[in-house]
Amino acid sequence: MPLPTLTHLQFLVIAELLRGAARGRDLRTRLRAAGVRQSGPGFYQMMATLEDAGFVSGRYEQQIVDGQIIRERHYKVLASGMTAWKTSRDFYQRTTARRSDLAHGT
Repeated sequence: MPLPTLTHLQFLVIAELLRGAARGRDLRTRLRAAGVRQSGPGFYQMMATLEDAGFVSGRYEQQIVDGQIIRERHYKVLASGMTAWKTSRDFYQRTTARRSDLAHGT
């Protein structure tokens, strides 16, 4: 059984993106709600890693707020990201089921 290619945090991010594309700041808010505290630079570095791996795609969207140009990063999960997420999920489900069987002597 191959080990998952995603870290627990990457797994969580992709799970959030499976709900739909999202802005980076919205993803960070969702992660905080899940108890994850991560700096902005750390978050965007992780997202760049996911992009480089081909699991998510990101694009900048520009808007003007109070006369200033603001660029926000928007992300969506790609097919390979969905596959990596499912592989990780299946790994942990099998591992958990096996541990449960051992605990119950089956």
